[in-house]
Amino acid sequence: MAQIRTRKSANARALDPVTFEILRNSFSNSVELMAQQFRLTCHSFVIYAQDFSCGLADANGDTVSQGEQDIAVQVGTQHLVCKNIIEEYQSDIHPGDVFVSNDPYAGGTHFNDVRVLRPIFAGDDLIAWAMANGHWSDVGGSVPGSFDVRAREHFGEGLRISPVRVWSRGDFLSDVAKLIVGNTRAPEDNLSDLNSQAEATRVCEREILRLVGRYGKGVITLAFSEVIAHVAALFRSRIAELEDGTWTTSDYLDSDPAHGEGMIPITVSLTIKGDQLSYDLSKSSPAVASFMNSAAGATLSGIIAGTKRFFPDIPINAGLINSINVELGPVGSVINAAWPTAVSGFVSGSFEKVISAIFELWSQIMPERAIACSFNLEYLLIGGRDVRLAERPIFMWYDWMVGGWGARNGFDGASAASALFGAGFASQPIEGQERLNPVVTTHCRIVADSGGPGEFRGGCGVEKGGQLTDAELTIMSYCCDRSRSIPWGVSGGLPATPQGLWMNPDSPRAEYLGAVFSNVELVSGDAFSRPSSGGGGFGDPLNRDLQAVLDDVIDGYVTTSRAGLDYGVIINSADPTIHNWIVDSDATLSKREYIRQNRHTWLAEDAEVIARRYRSGELSQLDLIRQYGVIVEWGTGELLVNTTKQHRELLRQRAATSWAH
Repeated sequence: MAQIRTRKSANARALDPVTFEILRNSFSNSVELMAQQFRLTCHSFVIYAQDFSCGLADANGDTVSQGEQDIAVQVGTQHLVCKNIIEEYQSDIHPGDVFVSNDPYAGGTHFNDVRVLRPIFAGDDLIAWAMANGHWSDVGGSVPGSFDVRAREHFGEGLRISPVRVWSRGDFLSDVAKLIVGNTRAPEDNLSDLNSQAEATRVCEREILRLVGRYGKGVITLAFSEVIAHVAALFRSRIAELEDGTWTTSDYLDSDPAHGEGMIPITVSLTIKGDQLSYDLSKSSPAVASFMNSAAGATLSGIIAGTKRFFPDIPINAGLINSINVELGPVGSVINAAWPTAVSGFVSGSFEKVISAIFELWSQIMPERAIACSFNLEYLLIGGRDVRLAERPIFMWYDWMVGGWGARNGFDGASAASALFGAGFASQPIEGQERLNPVVTTHCRIVADSGGPGEFRGGCGVEKGGQLTDAELTIMSYCCDRSRSIPWGVSGGLPATPQGLWMNPDSPRAEYLGAVFSNVELVSGDAFSRPSSGGGGFGDPLNRDLQAVLDDVIDGYVTTSRAGLDYGVIINSADPTIHNWIVDSDATLSKREYIRQNRHTWLAEDAEVIARRYRSGELSQLDLIRQYGVIVEWGTGELLVNTTKQHRELLRQRAATSWAH
């Protein structure tokens, strides 16, 4: 048996160091085995592409360990859902029970994220919980995929599953399960995933009880508390090393449909005092008239994920979570939505803006780890009738893309990377998508010039296009943002590119649908294309190394035109067929000086005149965004007056103040 020492101080461990390390890693391994079981037995392609997470909690619902590849948004809410079930059922929890919940107003995220939780008993004592969370591709609602941007209340978003028992003392309650999956468009898929999640939690239960058999129940429960306490002590000691102070910034949603154009602020204040870290989001905007709002649990996840990036060596469990004070302000805001406010689009809305704002704040506190804004998660959902397969008449093509991360202090940003929403996300194999759905991918490629210019360039985004083939009664929905609140640079860096979808591009029927829409009807033969944004730049682009710009041109990340306009580097072609490019040093010196003398003035030019020049074709989209600070409706060229004022002010704050005259 393991040695248990008498505790002598608040920081001392009762367990001997060897046992502590063995059990700490064993807890993590039990979660990894659970995750492996889930991924290998799930039925949904979306879950197989790793839109899931797993965790282990103690008897109180406090997280002990999580999966290494868990997507960020689910990590910070696991314990909230568990605690809600404990509160709801109290003493009515038994061995063999399995509970299901997807309730965003009870600690969850959105309705597609369905959580399955199993209590773990050692004898008669409840000692832990195993948790498997998976994104079901459809949970009902008004549109396929359950993402209706027009929804004002959750009733149009799908089935709300408040905590319910689906296995009782080991017996499967098939009527309850059928009631749940029968209200979705993919009942067989979802029933299979439900069983997969339940069996995955059984794997975790098996591993924990194996440890109980070896070490004893008392040692295991003590190890739970010590693993949590270890993370808390480690995190607080790191906070205590930092300077006291308060830092504040805002990131923005593109708009609120109920209040015309103008970006919607999500304001975050960070305070360090001694070893205590606190966040205050109470000055954020009221809830918006779309599904971009976030309930409290999802916002907490954004706070945890944003903080974790600057402490990569510290695990996430209750020790970290409970060491952070969070003030969300009154219920009813865009980051603290109240029932029944629509929240499904939080994934591309409030959640990622919270993370980006926190990144900016920590970049000021830890400049050595500073990072600019990254691209925004986007979901494209196409659902309807697949006329090829009588046995699977309803299809849901559910796609997300990679994009560019913000440039860092001393490094270019990562290109074609997973979103902040879930770094463990896998890119869905195109071959698998085409096998399962009547949608053919026409192209998938890096977008040149999409990375924000800077001394260190933001990562590049990706453009992906597709075409509908043998389908009927088909609907498209798109959940995105950053068409107007474009990923920004820092310390003099410039913005990246906007996101948005074009229908039938390169044809007389071309139409820009924007970054957020639902219920668009498609017919066979319709095509679409959408680019993900790059990341913002870091540092003054006029300070970028000439060879680095030349390498970017050779690699196809930057065009020769934008090399001159954004970096002031004039590159001529000696032989473009073999990528033989030459920097004109004299012309570059002249161009950089010209930009240096004029760029502050460009930000003050008449915005309507600039918009008119865009509509005439004289100026490009990137000219407006990066040189003149002007935002228009990209499909029509109409000036967005309020948004332009906000964009220009942000450019002055994050870029122009660092430019030399």
